[in-house]
Amino acid sequence: MTIRSVLIANRGEIAVRIIRAAKTLGIRTVQVYSAADADMLAVKLADEAIEIGPPAPKKSYLNIAAVIAAAKRAGVDAVHPGYGFLSENGDFADAVVSAGMIFIGPSGDAIRLLGDKVQARAVAEKAGVPTVPGSDGRISSLDQAHAVTAQTGFPVMIKAAAGGGGRGIRIVNDPAELDKQFPQASAEALASFGDGGIYLEKVITRARHVEVQILGDGENFVHCFERECSLQRRRQKVWEEAPSFLLPADVRQKLCDSAVALAAAVGYRGAGTVEYLYDDESQTFYFIEVNTRIQVEHPVTEMITGIDLVQEMFRVAGGASLSVRQSDISVRGHAIECRINAEDPARGFMPAPGRISRLAVPEGEGVRFDTMLYEGYMIPPFYDSLLGKLIVWGEDRAACLARLSRALAELKIEGVPTTIALHQALAADAQVAAGAFHTRFLETWLETEFAALGGRTAEVA
Repeated sequence: MTIRSVLIANRGEIAVRIIRAAKTLGIRTVQVYSAADADMLAVKLADEAIEIGPPAPKKSYLNIAAVIAAAKRAGVDAVHPGYGFLSENGDFADAVVSAGMIFIGPSGDAIRLLGDKVQARAVAEKAGVPTVPGSDGRISSLDQAHAVTAQTGFPVMIKAAAGGGGRGIRIVNDPAELDKQFPQASAEALASFGDGGIYLEKVITRARHVEVQILGDGENFVHCFERECSLQRRRQKVWEEAPSFLLPADVRQKLCDSAVALAAAVGYRGAGTVEYLYDDESQTFYFIEVNTRIQVEHPVTEMITGIDLVQEMFRVAGGASLSVRQSDISVRGHAIECRINAEDPARGFMPAPGRISRLAVPEGEGVRFDTMLYEGYMIPPFYDSLLGKLIVWGEDRAACLARLSRALAELKIEGVPTTIALHQALAADAQVAAGAFHTRFLETWLETEFAALGGRTAEVA
């Protein structure tokens, strides 16, 4: 069926992004919001807005009953979950469908299958996708854990089977540490995800984090090439690029083909991301997980391919086939995204809610700023500190970095400390320019290079 109206079950910049994509397609938009978000930009832009609860996410954005009730009240055809919150909750997807609406994403069964990292790993192996050496499924005892490490060696990661976004991971370096961390990791996984299942994976030293954007309509499956996501702090992405600039052409082809094979193996519908670790020395990639939703970093893929991924999600969910074939998709130029957060690097990146007193957004060819901000907006203290994403495109990576430096200098967000100066320092760093980084690079760089620069945002300084 054609989607005529949609409820956005999210907040912040992704809600704004979805509303704009929907309006381009002529779709009526309904925005839910908590009591703390009555003044957010998405509420102002939507055709209708409905309050669903108090500030606490569990009582609002994570409250399935409240979201479904709002969708029924608004009489929408579909629900878009964005990222985070309920976006990878199979029960929510099922509830939307049971209520007679379209869930803009894969089925609840697909979300549960791919959201369980152990099951996803098994699917990947069956599809012929290389996986990181580790346990064969979930493990429930220390004896099993020690048997695995006897094969893989140390260090290893203890990973929550139901984890995501870099959460639920512990690195252990020897048998004694494994004895201590194993029961704690299981208890933490149960408390955080409602599932105490864990498994082990070998740590790939100096690995890079590379992910492939996939699209599927249940019968046809394509990739939109890959993204480089190795600049991370506490396993949370800070800076992303597309394409991954150091991949040999043959490795890129194998990587992207493997992601499509995995999508086909589960009959994937919608947009998703297959994530990998890549070992530069051996030119080997290993499957990590599948994210069954739109990603924060999706704009860099849009910038190099010209495909509007959110619009494609709407079309597929409405019953249409993919509007592109693999032969239609090619890479043009290079794109970089900087996540701009309301955090104070001088104080351990402490979140810093407050009122935006000034906002100046850079403009010009190849510059995009996805944000929820406007002057006078009060950032509430209850949610993620992401303010927006500065995305810049260039004919090649060098041109992109030069344009990024200019755009960062023009971006002004006053009233709260931000991470703009962090990205300015990264854009000017010789190692970053050379691509000489990996998943552990940024944390060391913050302690050395950034600290030497003062480690402070321009606003605070």
